[in-house]
Amino acid sequence: MALHEALIREEKDGSISFGDYTLEVKSKMSDFEHNGDLYKVKTYNEITKLEKNGLFIYESVPGTAVSHMNVSEKEVSFFVSGSEDAQITLELEAEKEYKILIDETNIGKMKTNLGGKLVLSVELTAEKEVQIQVIKC
Repeated sequence: MALHEALIREEKDGSISFGDYTLEVKSKMSDFEHNGDLYKVKTYNEITKLEKNGLFIYESVPGTAVSHMNVSEKEVSFFVSGSEDAQITLELEAEKEYKILIDETNIGKMKTNLGGKLVLSVELTAEKEVQIQVIKC
């Protein structure tokens, strides 16, 4: 996957892309406006984090590059790449069940905790993007 020229950008399809796992030094960009919301991204090789209007949305350890992220009431979908396997945490609706698809393969259902966090591990390589879909049941 091509790394982002900017830490966060809007795509032609209305989605957003963010993060750069090749950075050695923490970098951040605040007050990125998209569809009336303000986004903040922090990223480097150890972590990538995205906030929307001051609230947590996405975090990966180690850092990743995310492209074409779409968030709706029923689904979160995006493509992700990184230099090594990553643990991804998403903020969703509390105590709800979600179906998880990785590269269109159903890996099962997961339930969010009281805080609405859902944690999944993904096998990554810098050469290939992995598609993630999290669909509310």
